[in-house]
Amino acid sequence: MAQKVNDDYPGKAPVMTDKQLKELATAQYNTDAAEETLVFDFPTEIIQLPSKGKLYPKGHPLSKGTIEMKYMTAKEEDILTNQSFINNGVVLDKLFKALIVTPVDYNDLLLCDKNAVMIAARILGYGKDYPIKAVNPTTGEEVEHVVDLTQLPEKEIDWSLLDKGTNEFTLDLPAAKIPIKLKLLTQRDQSKMDAELKGLAKLKKNAAVSTMMKYVIINIDGETDNAKIRKFVDTRLLAIDSRAIRKFLISITPETSLEVQVPDGDSGDNFRTTVGIGLDFFWPDSGL
Repeated sequence: MAQKVNDDYPGKAPVMTDKQLKELATAQYNTDAAEETLVFDFPTEIIQLPSKGKLYPKGHPLSKGTIEMKYMTAKEEDILTNQSFINNGVVLDKLFKALIVTPVDYNDLLLCDKNAVMIAARILGYGKDYPIKAVNPTTGEEVEHVVDLTQLPEKEIDWSLLDKGTNEFTLDLPAAKIPIKLKLLTQRDQSKMDAELKGLAKLKKNAAVSTMMKYVIINIDGETDNAKIRKFVDTRLLAIDSRAIRKFLISITPETSLEVQVPDGDSGDNFRTTVGIGLDFFWPDSGL
């Protein structure tokens, strides 16, 4: 006769009621669910925005002038290698959205602040040191240099123009002699503009400058109707006024400067160059 291994099985276990069985199953399910949904807290950093929050509406999450971002993980690296995102030109926007912790509509982000988010994302993913190769304008020789991305300066602008707490600026057109109002573009504006330019490209039309004018101009001598503003740009905006608008926008745009001083080891002098954002900025192992 075979020997019983456990005298309590199967005959001596107490009979459980339906209620007890339900409570036992519920407790077991909750225990399993808790084990499967472990939450890992990743470190974050508070990033200073170049706009200092002055161009966002009062009460907006970014009006404090900062944005919270988390360090990049392997999950975010999956975004960087997603071929579909790369082909559609949205890979970096997908990355930035994943890294931003502050509860904010990504489309509200000013483009000047988006540049700071881009630099912060690189630091939080692959560190502050970014190797570049720069050409000495005097000798023509190529110099290798490592840029500390945390030390990039902010562009100097006239902050009195931004102290009004609104993304609206007045400019008198030098040729047309009429006042207009301008705004700095957001990610939402950029997305719409990109879609419009893509459509124009299919028609073999290159209208980058005029299209930008249609988005930055919000008022022409009191007229705010978008259709009339677009018609003005297409038929009456002179090149000299368009140039004045672009120059003015540059002067009021707060942003992180990509200009750095590079030491020349041979001469001992420094020369100024602009940090180029190449593929290796977010794909340091690309070998490019």
